[in-house]
Amino acid sequence: MADDLKISYQSKDEFRCPICDTAFHREELLTGSGRLIAGKITDELHRLYEPSAKFGIIYPLAYQATVCPSCNFASMDRDFLNVPGQAKPKAMSDRQDRIDDMRKILPSADFTKPRDLISGAASLFLVLRCYDYYTKEFSPTMKQAIAAIRCAWLLDEIDKKYPGHHYDWLSLLFKRKSEFLYGEAIIREQNGKEPLSAVKNFGPDTDKNYSYEGALYLSGLLKLKYGQRTDSAKRAEALGASKRTIAKIFGLGKSSKSKPGPLLEMARELYETINKEINEADE
Repeated sequence: MADDLKISYQSKDEFRCPICDTAFHREELLTGSGRLIAGKITDELHRLYEPSAKFGIIYPLAYQATVCPSCNFASMDRDFLNVPGQAKPKAMSDRQDRIDDMRKILPSADFTKPRDLISGAASLFLVLRCYDYYTKEFSPTMKQAIAAIRCAWLLDEIDKKYPGHHYDWLSLLFKRKSEFLYGEAIIREQNGKEPLSAVKNFGPDTDKNYSYEGALYLSGLLKLKYGQRTDSAKRAEALGASKRTIAKIFGLGKSSKSKPGPLLEMARELYETINKEINEADE
């Protein structure tokens, strides 16, 4: 591809996989020269992008994970070289299982070639899986939650390109996984089992850090949209807890000049939607 049409490049720095010792160069996304045209942001805090006449549509999420092309060990960039030493034997012995698991859902993913939507989604699936190797000091549960929702968003895009191949069903599974993980991460932080101090960017997308408040909002939203519906009493209890958290954190009903405007408005809408469902269930 001509240099003026490239959307990514190979980093000059050589990475060496901490699990299998394979040397490789990380693929980095180029963002200038009109490559990324920001569109609207969804209620899930996902930034959509418009296609560029010159470069087509680009998916920044596909480039966020660092993946060893040999053993498919993966993490977010900051943690790749810092996997705990005691976890390395487990990660190595698990090598073929994680490759096989990835191929079951995204068999054409290939990390020896430039990233595309398929390998981008696969990279985030591998991040979700590989953070099981990390200790609590790395805040792995929240990072898994972020990886799961990002993977789901890319699966939505794959479904648009290849409808009828059940990628929409896969996306729903990952959204439900993310709903569970967000809730679990917040519970673990609140009871002292797993700090969130290692999460430097809560995302959930790449263009803006919505911080811990954004994570609380997204936890409530995902619970509303994808949480279980089989037990109405438990659902009402879970939504009630989310409603109280959102009201407390965002100061709904009060002046809140310090809160970010768009997120505050989304939180208000979420609060009202949850409240409506709870009230309808009580009638």
